[in-house]
Amino acid sequence: MANLPPPPPGCGVLASGGLDSSILIFRMTYDFDRVVPIYIRAGLGWEEQELSSLRRFLEAEPDQRIAPPVVLDAPLRDVVPDHWSVTGKSVPGAGTPDDAVHIPGRNLILLSKAVVYASLHRLTDLAVGIIRGNPFPDATPEFILTFQGLTPFAVGSTVRILTPYSQVNKLQVIRKGKDLPLHLTFSCMQPVGDRHCGHCNKCAERQKAFLQAQVEDRTEYAG
Repeated sequence: MANLPPPPPGCGVLASGGLDSSILIFRMTYDFDRVVPIYIRAGLGWEEQELSSLRRFLEAEPDQRIAPPVVLDAPLRDVVPDHWSVTGKSVPGAGTPDDAVHIPGRNLILLSKAVVYASLHRLTDLAVGIIRGNPFPDATPEFILTFQGLTPFAVGSTVRILTPYSQVNKLQVIRKGKDLPLHLTFSCMQPVGDRHCGHCNKCAERQKAFLQAQVEDRTEYAG
């Protein structure tokens, strides 16, 4: 059998199944002919629903430039065994501030795994759905630039870290993706079966953003 030619250079997208990263996948098709969503399982309580939603979302809007999601594992349970994200206890509710949902070092771990994958699969760039106002220390421009600067030492070549939405907020991102099946995305930390709970911090953020964007929210909430 003849050897197949290598795939063309492309862009990976760190995908969570949520609004920002799902819309970002389609945004990157403006600049790349090959876009690879990368979902990383960390052992958090809502990942089954996220991954299922990501797959349904992409199947509903087929695009030959977008590859099927790649699923990698980078478990966090051993470093944060008592954190609400893995225990499901005391999940931040609708009235909590944005920084209540912080998971220590999560972006550092996810980016590290994704960059190694990117370097081995001709992905010259890695896009991340960081939006304006993200309060976490591993989502700042300084962190992203510093991390990118380390990639040649880690994998032998520079993998650019792209943050196209870092200057826009969530309602602006929703408007950019309003023609996509956004009800198939998932952003809930305490799902009820396959549905959003309707009461956690992320559900409240989602509902508020749809309302402010004046885009119909077709999400199914349990409460």
